[in-house]
Amino acid sequence: MPGLISDSLPSTQLNVKPLHPTFGAEVEGVDLQHLSDDDFQEILALMAKYGFLVFRSTGLDDAAHVDFSRRFGDLDDIRPYMTGGRKPRYDYYQLFDAGNVDGEGNVQSVDSPRHHYGRGNSLFHIDSSFNPRRASYSLLRAAILPPPNTGGNTEFADSRTAFEKLPEELKARLIKEDYVGVHSLHHSRKRGSPEYFADLNPLDYNMHRHRIVQHHEPSGRTNL
Repeated sequence: MPGLISDSLPSTQLNVKPLHPTFGAEVEGVDLQHLSDDDFQEILALMAKYGFLVFRSTGLDDAAHVDFSRRFGDLDDIRPYMTGGRKPRYDYYQLFDAGNVDGEGNVQSVDSPRHHYGRGNSLFHIDSSFNPRRASYSLLRAAILPPPNTGGNTEFADSRTAFEKLPEELKARLIKEDYVGVHSLHHSRKRGSPEYFADLNPLDYNMHRHRIVQHHEPSGRTNL
């Protein structure tokens, strides 16, 4: 069946527990702070196979988080995104603060500019797709979690299986026409908080284009 994870894909010596029939897995038995090159290659293979991985209780601090992230390639810099009166809470400009507290640890008011700027994050999105080069990987670390069943969850979509389950005629048309999507950070912000950004026109700002259908080289599958 389309999208089902196959045991014929690269195996690993790590303890891997699939989280869904088509994507996602939890990985145990690895120390991300003292990671061998072989184990890192295993993680890359698992990422290609499962799409996203969960590591529990890693013990990573900010510095170790950045060091681990560097192994995947060049890192983004958050300074261009420090809008709405935001100031960095961390010593590393490679760490994006996705929480809802200020520099003193106080929960942001729902009336604050930062709250409205961040509401777009609740919409489905691809990280950094509003840039000319979108992110290949995102490494999300939970520093402080809210109580269970109070929100704050992160949801993932299996875009490879989504493409595979499209009608064959539609898949063929998408590939033939090579459609391009336009990505805008400001459009996302306005969708997330339309009243606060009522006077914002996303067309006044840069947007960036990415193909709607792309070949995912690590897995050899097609990505929607």
